[in-house]
Amino acid sequence: MRDAQLAAKPVCEWCFKRGIITKATVCHHVDKASKESPATFYAGPFESLCAPCHDRDAQSEERMGYSTEIGADGWPVDERHPANSQRCAKS
Repeated sequence: MRDAQLAAKPVCEWCFKRGIITKATVCHHVDKASKESPATFYAGPFESLCAPCHDRDAQSEERMGYSTEIGADGWPVDERHPANSQRCAKS
């Protein structure tokens, strides 16, 4: 599973979105629920990440329920971020 994912997508998908080319070393479960059952653990979906993106960003997002990434406008890019719910309420 890991080897097949990293062979198919050898570049960190999160770094690539930011214009950075980094070798992926982690096969990350996109859907947290897929890790909870042996029947779905190997089914995916998966994404290729570098260790820093996985260990820092992906695990933080799983714990908190939203991404802490900040956009060019200075606001969090994830609409689930609490700052965006307050921002939308003011509009």
